Amino acid sequence: MPAGSDTLWDIAIAEVEKRENAEGDDEGVEISEKSVLFMGNKNGGKTTIILRCLDREESPKPTLALEYTFGRRARRHNRPKDIAHFWELGGGTSLVELIRIPITSSNVKAFAIVLVLDLSKPDELWTTMESLLQVTRNHVNKILTKLGKTNPEVATEIKQRMWNNLQKDHPDYELVDPFPLPLVIIGSKYDIFHEFDSEVRKIISKTLRFVSHYYGASLVFTSKSEALLLKARILINNLAFGFDKSKSVSVDHSRPLFIPAGLDSLNQIGAPPASDSDIGKLHANTPLELWKKVFEKTFPPKGSCDLQYTRDPAQDLQYAEYEVDVMRAQKKQCF
Repeated sequence: MPAGSDTLWDIAIAEVEKRENAEGDDEGVEISEKSVLFMGNKNGGKTTIILRCLDREESPKPTLALEYTFGRRARRHNRPKDIAHFWELGGGTSLVELIRIPITSSNVKAFAIVLVLDLSKPDELWTTMESLLQVTRNHVNKILTKLGKTNPEVATEIKQRMWNNLQKDHPDYELVDPFPLPLVIIGSKYDIFHEFDSEVRKIISKTLRFVSHYYGASLVFTSKSEALLLKARILINNLAFGFDKSKSVSVDHSRPLFIPAGLDSLNQIGAPPASDSDIGKLHANTPLELWKKVFEKTFPPKGSCDLQYTRDPAQDLQYAEYEVDVMRAQKKQCF
């Protein structure tokens, strides 16, 4: 607060000194740098979610393989902006091996996964989820094994962090198997899903609640609705920029689900949606396998070839280049 006797010049000098001191304080502030990989159903809405998180008014375009962008956010006023690297895997499950490119031993400590599942296609849901998470988990585990030899402290820190979302006194602590990286599962196209029969919605919702809880993941249903996109953005901003995540919970199956990691329980989720006699006929070695068999009995999965099929971009007319196409045609004739 300037004194009453201060001249305009004195006030200006004081303001400059104040700003210089603030900038000096920032020099010791470490800029956070994190990475997030979006994967899921083809045409499931991943690009739309990314653009909304970055406040970009662009029309989403099909993702051919693996695409990259980044965003910057300041966690507090007058502080340097943290950086988040956003990767998007296109092609559904067909290009899952490309996850090896963004997830490396140098960045795995600050990496997170967002799995976007199309709620309007329940017959693709489990296969898509299982394939993408399994390959990702295997790749991360290999990285952690190598880090255990070269940098055991980092490997131990990552493994311990897997359990951060579940307190040791949680009744399900011994019954879950947390994913090795922070994970958010997004059920997209809720507007279409909402038109499904209530019993169908309940089966899908309960199953995704179980899977999310089992993997120590957050779960949110979203659509093009601004309010629902905002909820997804809250969880993603927590992964990407370290913002506080909401502690509110919505588990009503007649409404969009919103369950941050660690705030659900097997007791609240209940048993798999099948009769005791049906469950007794199913042979499963783990709770996850039991839920899978119950789910796929209601929604028989598409063949893997159907899910992995992706049109050759070289044949797509929207990428036509006359000179290149002529040369390719000539080359084919030579063989």
